[in-house]
Amino acid sequence: MIEETGPTFPSALRGRPLFSFVVVADTHVNESDGVSSSPYETNRLANARARRVFLDIAAMDPPPSFVVHLGDIVHPVPSLPTFDEAVRCFKDIAAPVKVPVHLAPGNHDVGDKRVDWMPADQVCESFLKTYRAAFGADYHAFDEGGLRFIVINSLLLNSGLPDEERQKLWLEDEIERAADKRVFLFMHYPPYIHSRSERGNYDNVDEPGRSWLLGLMQRPQVEAVFAGHVHNFWYERVGNAEFYMLPSTAFLRHDFSEFYKVAPSVEFGRGDVEKLGYFVVDVHADGHVAHSIRTMGAQAKAGDATLARHERLLAHPKTSTFDNVGVELRHPWAESMQITATGGVQEFGRKWARNDYPLLALWEMGARLLKVPDMDLGETESRQRMQVLARQGHRYIVTALGAPKAELLAHDLQACGVAAFEVNATLDGFARQRSALRALRTSSGAQVYYAKILTFDDSHFDGKHFSHFVKAGFTPEELAEHEEMILSAHRAGEIDGVTVRIEAGQSLVAAAATLKAFHAATGCLVLASLKLSGPSLAIERADDRANVASVAEAMILSKSSPGIRYVYDTFMDVDRGYFPRHAFIDRRFNPRPAATAFTTLNALLSSAQTLTLGAQTHDASLALAFKADAQDYVLIRQTTSRVLDRLGTLAPSGIAYDLVTGERCSVASQMKTLQRALDGEGDGPLQVVLVRL
Repeated sequence: MIEETGPTFPSALRGRPLFSFVVVADTHVNESDGVSSSPYETNRLANARARRVFLDIAAMDPPPSFVVHLGDIVHPVPSLPTFDEAVRCFKDIAAPVKVPVHLAPGNHDVGDKRVDWMPADQVCESFLKTYRAAFGADYHAFDEGGLRFIVINSLLLNSGLPDEERQKLWLEDEIERAADKRVFLFMHYPPYIHSRSERGNYDNVDEPGRSWLLGLMQRPQVEAVFAGHVHNFWYERVGNAEFYMLPSTAFLRHDFSEFYKVAPSVEFGRGDVEKLGYFVVDVHADGHVAHSIRTMGAQAKAGDATLARHERLLAHPKTSTFDNVGVELRHPWAESMQITATGGVQEFGRKWARNDYPLLALWEMGARLLKVPDMDLGETESRQRMQVLARQGHRYIVTALGAPKAELLAHDLQACGVAAFEVNATLDGFARQRSALRALRTSSGAQVYYAKILTFDDSHFDGKHFSHFVKAGFTPEELAEHEEMILSAHRAGEIDGVTVRIEAGQSLVAAAATLKAFHAATGCLVLASLKLSGPSLAIERADDRANVASVAEAMILSKSSPGIRYVYDTFMDVDRGYFPRHAFIDRRFNPRPAATAFTTLNALLSSAQTLTLGAQTHDASLALAFKADAQDYVLIRQTTSRVLDRLGTLAPSGIAYDLVTGERCSVASQMKTLQRALDGEGDGPLQVVLVRL
């Protein structure tokens, strides 16, 4: 593995999970299937979507210890005659789950927060009485595994109702009496979504209740806080507490579709099912891991059978051991913007929000290694975000044109998670900066990679064309040509290694062999910049299956190639400008197949202590054999007909993972699926299958 001269960031986890629990938010169950008081068709699907979620939870193996619902359990408010029937529907929907289901009230369950500009029914004594008769206590606490879990009624804050003061005293006492126990808090309204000082709006808790609540969240015992209401994902830290805002299972709050750089898809964004889901939280002896489960709007009808128990492949930076493969964040990844007030629940002025959907996708993949431009380290908001996420285990390679400016080095690089700098320069520019790079390595404690800027491309000078687009990084073929210069800089302590660009059309396995030999001969580290673009800056490369094959190879090679890091260029699709290409997420921030493959391999192989390539008895372009600890695997990536031929040589009982879809089945079942897809016409498309032998 690469020797770390820079900081590492342990995930603060110890041992295997002690137990798990599930957090669900905003199911908005209606009084019956297929109906809703909302004018949106999407709302009519809420019951079927909630039913599928609870069937999914009931099928978890092992089962969770409990479930917490963050409110807006039902859609009809207590003043409507349909409220009681919606309550009955929810209880029927949740019935398959045999572990305790703890409920926090939402504004649809007890009325909206007390503001004078909201025409909806507001929280009051009679609504609280109705809720308690239907669901029980609106705030309570319980212990599990030596931890304290506290469910509060955030609608009481600033309400002026007698129970506001009673809950305050009770909550302060619960946290105080928790003593050394770790505390998890659950609520409907988040105290804020972007800034602690943001003005009150439909999506937050107003003052003075906000400051009081934040003060409790900052108590040292509080480890995590979960809130609903916003129907979108955000992540913050309040003191030492990790603060999660959850998506809905029913519909998206589509005013936040403003984040998209393309049009939303269904009902102006409200029905964008890729954003729907819930969380599974693994509790460890130290720390926890909150996994996002995207439901994709899956539905179940009343009377549908319980789902079969299934393997759930979940990844996260806290649990990933894939330290040497990651992605380049060319697009803004922590972008704050003003959300337009379009009417409805937001009429008076814009509100600030940060787009955390790129972060959600990174977490689902378990991607720890991120390459960012130096402006992210220089600008306050993105630098603060780097610091927050470094505590999750993220590590950054900061890329700059020339040596980084002195003001960048004045920041706390360790707190920001900076593991390395990539210095882009021409050969002449590099020669002039070598002493500065030696000082950079000494002062920063970070590694330094040199990426050679291409200054002449003879393939474009044919008398008719010229090249004026930039390429950075050595080619594999150039390493031998420049080995003496690279080795001299390495021995002088000026660089740790070099960046090598690998084009999408090149064989990654063959290139990796060249890089491995170079590292063995020189001791220089290598940063492999894996391009997802095609050869033409004007033609889109949208080959998702080829991207999956490349990701699978890179992840395996990263575990078996000491001294080499693999970083994909880029994380998000490029759908305008130059070199348009598919990547890991689309422009609505939804995962593409490459992200699915990354997640699957991360979940399967992160626990392995060793990974070694086996003897390649077949064509390496067809099958890549390796061993993870004592377990044998083979990665097969070729046309459908050739994959079928290779699968036919394996034991039918072996386990096959389709890395394009993430589905798992036996080898025999995978062969049947591929045979049906082939349907006797040609060789079929590229398939990427990992087989556990």
